[in-house]
Amino acid sequence: MVRITEDLVRRRAEHNNCEIFSLEEISLHQQEIEKLEHLDKWCRDLKILYLQNNLIPKIENVSKLKKLEYLNVALNNIERIENLEGCEELKKLDLTANFIGELSSIESLKCNIHLKELFLMGNPCTEFEGYRQFVVATLQQLKYLDSKEIERSERIKALQDYPEVQWKIREQEAAYLLKRAREKEEAQRRMQEKKDEKQKQMDSKLGCDSPDSPQEKPNRAEADGEQERCRTVENDDDDEDRKFWEEPTPYTPESRLETHRYMEEKRRAKDNARESKKREKTAWTLVTAEGKVLNVNVPKLHFSLKDDEENNQIILDLAVYRHLDTSLLDVDVQPTYVRVLVKGKPFQLVLPEEVKPDSSCAKRSQTTGHLVVTMPKAKEIILAKQKVSASIKHSDCNTQQKATRRSGQVEKLEVDPSKYSFPDVTKIVQEKERTGQGPIKLQPQKVTEAKKSSYDFENNEDVPPLI
Repeated sequence: MVRITEDLVRRRAEHNNCEIFSLEEISLHQQEIEKLEHLDKWCRDLKILYLQNNLIPKIENVSKLKKLEYLNVALNNIERIENLEGCEELKKLDLTANFIGELSSIESLKCNIHLKELFLMGNPCTEFEGYRQFVVATLQQLKYLDSKEIERSERIKALQDYPEVQWKIREQEAAYLLKRAREKEEAQRRMQEKKDEKQKQMDSKLGCDSPDSPQEKPNRAEADGEQERCRTVENDDDDEDRKFWEEPTPYTPESRLETHRYMEEKRRAKDNARESKKREKTAWTLVTAEGKVLNVNVPKLHFSLKDDEENNQIILDLAVYRHLDTSLLDVDVQPTYVRVLVKGKPFQLVLPEEVKPDSSCAKRSQTTGHLVVTMPKAKEIILAKQKVSASIKHSDCNTQQKATRRSGQVEKLEVDPSKYSFPDVTKIVQEKERTGQGPIKLQPQKVTEAKKSSYDFENNEDVPPLI
């Protein structure tokens, strides 16, 4: 049973940044929903609601959607119009291809004074005599019924014949309700018979699968019997499928729900079979019983193995699919071979020399997507150095010094003081040694110096002081 969940509503609200409290329009069609719920609490501002092609049997939990203007519940299992009185702004209601036979239930739409369009095509009530006149006379606010405009003359005539039409509709409605009661009983009986038949089949299968002897020895005869049993089961499933689809059944909410249940069961069985096949991984032979490692390329990828003698390493370039996620790759480097699992499929290659697994590394190319595995060799090779002339060495040293100088951000000029002599301008004026510390002790020191230098001064008492 599929229900309306918060995750489902958020996924269908991508146009509103996955915010549901301010959502004004949402489409939940073809979701196999079996109950209308939660939307009146989560999405109070809804104006347009699409719920067509589901399995909803009843209109409910929408009375709090005061701003709802358009409700589409076509292709569902609704049998009665109800619980729409609270949708005060409802202007358009689509109930196409449902199972509404109780036509008098449209009287609940009288409270929706803004309702202008109503669609009831494909419902059993449309086959009633006087159906259109009854709807036009009952809902006087309507302007369109089943995509056809309601003219003023048509409404006047429908109101004149309303008592007679209403009596006819009541009679046909009562007959339809009796018919529906019989259909429900028949559907329950048929469902019970199918349950009993399925239980018998399960019991018979269990009886056939039980072992005849406590110890079974596998042999070719038993394998052939198992294959024959599988073919028989597949043939039985095909016969059952053909019988289900060829059996004539009335078009009722129960038959529609039964069809959905059958299709869901078949889909689940296929998914389970697919999952079981995935779990049963093929046992690939990577190492023989004698311990010999084999070359295996199950994913059928192109590759190249390069022996880099200059760097003393082996490089494997595996042409992995460009858009394959790296999490689906698993690299295992051993001293004598390398193994790569690509989506669970092994690629194994025997190396010409032993390598160091701890020093190996694997990278993906950002342009081609190839997997490059670099594996240093275990045996280190000492290469002889080539003799280089002194002039070449000198030029190489100069070029290296220039490069290092250019690469540095700050360049400094170095001067040999023995070759060049410059006057020291900082010692042109010699400062006197000061015994005092701070401005308070320096002041009296200056005064004493002034007094010492003025011994020849003649002090005249008649002359007033300068300060």
